[in-house]
Amino acid sequence: MKILKEKLFQVITYAAALFTIASLLGIIAGIFGRGLPFFGKVSLPEFLFTNSWYPTHAEQSFGAWALIAGSLAVTLGALAIAIPLGLGSAIFIAEIASSRLREIAKPVIELLAGIPSVVYGLFGMAFLAPLVRQWFDLDSGLNLFTASVILGVMIVPIVSSLSEDALSAVPHNIREASLALGATRAETIFKAVVPAAKSGIIGSVLLGFGRAIGETMVVLMVSGGAARIPGSIFDSVRPLTSTIAAEMGETVMCDLHFQSLFALAILLFAITFVTNLLSEAAFGKRRHG
Repeated sequence: MKILKEKLFQVITYAAALFTIASLLGIIAGIFGRGLPFFGKVSLPEFLFTNSWYPTHAEQSFGAWALIAGSLAVTLGALAIAIPLGLGSAIFIAEIASSRLREIAKPVIELLAGIPSVVYGLFGMAFLAPLVRQWFDLDSGLNLFTASVILGVMIVPIVSSLSEDALSAVPHNIREASLALGATRAETIFKAVVPAAKSGIIGSVLLGFGRAIGETMVVLMVSGGAARIPGSIFDSVRPLTSTIAAEMGETVMCDLHFQSLFALAILLFAITFVTNLLSEAAFGKRRHG
């Protein structure tokens, strides 16, 4: 009976692994199967490097550069907020807080990851956007700055949790050696512990980048929806994800506009795939370093 249970367990886990791989391959086949024909009608350089996204005009134009720029601007703005907050909270939890305070602070920060993105979007629309409009005397508070703030808060738990794990994994003898040489506690943290956890911290930032650039609801609700290259942090933008979500319901199955949205999905898939490879390389370096 024991051998039968072990065999059954092996079969179930093997089937689960195969199902996961098959699901990934199915997603890839579905996206690429519908998106690649688009590049037979619109060249890749025109798609990537021209700034004219007018898929519903009489003379259709599918230049996605403004959408790419919007995604990158929002994501980098989010990282500019999430990295200081996430890394700072990770250092506090791992190096400064007492064990009791650590047990309270870490779950509270990780609780942010469990809030639905639509709730973040509603908060941005109803509370933050009016404040931004009032504080900076703008026509609209739905812009790059607002989207970056909300998205930055969303990815703080990713950066914080993974960075804290990396810092906690640093051997204690590194801290003890630094203190024994006369370094202060702050010098020990920033000149010994953080450099030793560098690979894990970089990996957490890359995972945060992948999470931010793939977010849909927040950028759809608070970024403003203007398909243009931002000239300032208070300009409205339209990232790749919000373009797909907003326009998919307006397309005709298998027409050029429909295919162009799958082409945008291919681009997003490529960006997140490369980001995940880089983060895995960073975490792999930490494991084997």
